[in-house]
Amino acid sequence: MRQDKLTTKFQEALSDAQALALANDNGYIEPVHLLLAMLKQDDGPRALLEKSGVNIAGLEMSAQAALKKLAQVQGQEQISVSSDLAKLLQATEKEAFKRSDPFIAGELYLLAVADSKADVGRIGRENGLTRKSLEAAINTVRGGEKMDTAEGEGNREALKKYCMDLTERARMGK
Repeated sequence: MRQDKLTTKFQEALSDAQALALANDNGYIEPVHLLLAMLKQDDGPRALLEKSGVNIAGLEMSAQAALKKLAQVQGQEQISVSSDLAKLLQATEKEAFKRSDPFIAGELYLLAVADSKADVGRIGRENGLTRKSLEAAINTVRGGEKMDTAEGEGNREALKKYCMDLTERARMGK
């Protein structure tokens, strides 16, 4: 997967996942690291997951529990991507190809998680993550648009906040 084809938000999430793995003395960056990193992002996929009916609190709690079960390695200087995460990242890239997206957004990683037979997929499904509801939420949020810039996710979230602010001001008569 080419890093330069990832959206800025997805690159940040991967970087945060690496930091989380290092902080927990894990030998590999696992799918659960990336999921947790995405859930902690400002303007991350939380709203999208809520829109698709996912129990965010339960998902985060289950992911934290899975993180605590990962093997710890003392004195690890470098960590790499696990084979499970590599498979999910490839599936994420395939999702982008299917949608003809020039850039790969984090929301497509969540679709890969929904289909995954790995532990992270089970965690997602147990908390209401389904491909069908997530695809519907993605299509609604995107409005038929492609992810055509590295800043696409951030721009979409900024626009959503701006519209929410305008709506709130109108309600308050300002």
